[in-house]
Amino acid sequence: MAGVKTVRTGASVGDFLAAVPDPKRRADAQTLVALMAEATGAAPEMWGDSIIGFGCYHYRYASGQEGDWPPVGLSPRRTALTVYLSAGYDEHLLTRLGPHRTGRSCLHLRRLSDVDPDVLRALVTSGFRKLDGKTLTAD
Repeated sequence: MAGVKTVRTGASVGDFLAAVPDPKRRADAQTLVALMAEATGAAPEMWGDSIIGFGCYHYRYASGQEGDWPPVGLSPRRTALTVYLSAGYDEHLLTRLGPHRTGRSCLHLRRLSDVDPDVLRALVTSGFRKLDGKTLTAD
């Protein structure tokens, strides 16, 4: 069985953000890191080489695979800010967020200025509280 590839690295979040090539995407990512740190009370940490995570939960699958993952995180991708919400998201809050796309457990935001920061903070806070420090098992 292959090991988990994306783990906490200890790399500098500041250095990672400074290397984001697009200045607007970089500024949005820096603002979002501050919002997520305030909403979670957790320090940002690099997970792999492109995800900034907050907090940690442990998962264990019936297959025997297990690992750690951040309850919430973000990655400033080329075309959008990707906000990871491992517990999923409240559909009611999404209707008030502003323009976004969703994936299985992530939000894609083109510009931070287009979304309601209070709704985004509520989504992050909720997702963090549901999973931080917990162990999830799937039988």
